[in-house]
Amino acid sequence: MLISRKALPRFLKILESGKIAIVIGARQVGKTTLVAEALKARNAVMLNFDIPFDVARFKAASVLPPIDGLKTLGNPEVLIIDEAQREPECARIVKGWYDSQLPVKFVLLGSSSLNLLSQATESLTGRNLKIQLPPFVLSESLAAESWMQSEYTMPIVEEHFAAQFRVALVRSMVFGGYPEVVVSDNKVELLRELAGDYLWKDILQAGLVKTPDLIRQLLTLLAHQAGSEVSTNELAQQLGIARATVDRYLDLLEETFVLFRLPAYSTNPRKEIAKSKKIFFWDTGIRNAILNAFDPTENRSDIGKLFENYLIAEIAKRNLLAENPAELYFWRNRDRAEVDLIVKQGDQLQPFEIKWGKKTGRHSTAFLNAYGVPVKTLTSMKPSEWVDFR
Repeated sequence: MLISRKALPRFLKILESGKIAIVIGARQVGKTTLVAEALKARNAVMLNFDIPFDVARFKAASVLPPIDGLKTLGNPEVLIIDEAQREPECARIVKGWYDSQLPVKFVLLGSSSLNLLSQATESLTGRNLKIQLPPFVLSESLAAESWMQSEYTMPIVEEHFAAQFRVALVRSMVFGGYPEVVVSDNKVELLRELAGDYLWKDILQAGLVKTPDLIRQLLTLLAHQAGSEVSTNELAQQLGIARATVDRYLDLLEETFVLFRLPAYSTNPRKEIAKSKKIFFWDTGIRNAILNAFDPTENRSDIGKLFENYLIAEIAKRNLLAENPAELYFWRNRDRAEVDLIVKQGDQLQPFEIKWGKKTGRHSTAFLNAYGVPVKTLTSMKPSEWVDFR
């Protein structure tokens, strides 16, 4: 089942800009499928650097003059290189081909930013535009539902398909948005495979982690604390390792698109928390797989925290795909009044409390008094207020 991605128009815009298109994202989020859909009517050649034969073809082509090298690759209209971070010289070689001004477009795909982005920064400065592809946003996942029709808007769904939507939402929270998982009947098995060593394969293959068990232990601790402020000192003590090692592992997990961190918003450090960060999983299915917590009902004891991670990740994913992305924060003052999410677009602030049920936020007046902006509460009961957000 092919589900059209929200990222498709932006990818096509980058491709037609004349720049090198760089598409990054976790393994199995659908980068190759996105590109294949976009280029199905064009003469495109794909090399996959997970395949030694393709690496050898690329290297053989690279020693020839650009026009001859590209002829050996089929003289494509578009050359796509998957897992581009596997070959250290990839960006330098593509730069030479690009600068030769031959009538060919280049697309680089990468399942981590560990090497690809640093190479692009150094070798392809001014020549590339990047897009990070996340797992499915909710509207993409809903396209796989038998009852969902493309012409439905969220107000229609909310009024006429509330029960079906509720089931689909909980399922999405529990199993996440990896495309193959969404359309599979074996969701648990697939998630367990992904949440094994597969998603952080780049870290392990690059030798950046000496003890893989530590990554697994760290992820288990983080899965329990998802959506909370996390102390690297406490994590280091629990794992029996140095704080610097925890910081490095967190960076690696961000660079392989497993986690993201939400910083604290503050204009008054004397009264507000300024240096803390909250940790969220890009995909709650991965979080649940780490904890083996696959109960697909609303009776879960962690339903509130799970919904908070899910909704903040949903907004963060939409933000990745926006033409003008916002800055995302949380807020807490010294009296422990808190706002779950701050969306900052230029000078405009949009503060949100996130609640699974109908309960309103207790600390809304604290932020209102500090910044003159009322806090809006987003709940699972009123999805039309957030499903199409950003």
